[in-house]
Amino acid sequence: MEEERVRVIVWSESTEPRSVYPRGIHGELTGYLNGILGVTAQSSQLSDPDNGLSERALSKTDVLVWWGHAKHAEVPDEVARRVKRRVEEGGMGFVPLHSAHFSKPFIGLMGTKCGLGSWREDGRSEYVHVHDPSHPIARGIKDFVLPQEEMYGEPFDVPKPESVVFTSIFEADGAIFRSGLTWAVGRGRVFYFRPGHETHPTFMDANVRKAIGNAVFWAARRSP
Repeated sequence: MEEERVRVIVWSESTEPRSVYPRGIHGELTGYLNGILGVTAQSSQLSDPDNGLSERALSKTDVLVWWGHAKHAEVPDEVARRVKRRVEEGGMGFVPLHSAHFSKPFIGLMGTKCGLGSWREDGRSEYVHVHDPSHPIARGIKDFVLPQEEMYGEPFDVPKPESVVFTSIFEADGAIFRSGLTWAVGRGRVFYFRPGHETHPTFMDANVRKAIGNAVFWAARRSP
């Protein structure tokens, strides 16, 4: 039945190049998630009415997946507060991806600046290590390599996570970053996942998709 499915919104600011993501990142991930048994996903974006995140839409959402990069400031404060309330009070799961560490909802939920120690847009490889193979988000995933990615370096200004599911090692200098982190925030669950620079086809990678799919079930407190 529909009410037993995990209801997901995949949100994007839509600044990703269409040469890499013809359907947008939100369209790409929505298509993937709708192919998973037990998930119903829809996409929304910054340009939609109410930014695609009205009270009504969020009230019918179990998990919100968020990709943003260049337009964090254009998300209205009220929309960010609406998302935060829905997580803390309504128990909605929140899965921010890559540069969404600087999104207003994530900063509000973390209560920190969420800054990085360093970053480098060099397009070199990223080795993703399954740090906690027992975690449900890591189910079916082994260490993997993304041939091209943007580098992030510690320290990452976030509260101590409940779990570090993935860590990343970057080819250029061996920098290490905690790239898959979980928290309980109020009644909701949050999973931050680092990979996903918009000029690389990261969200086409089977391991990245698997991690996001697993995270959707975990954040909704459901079993696949």
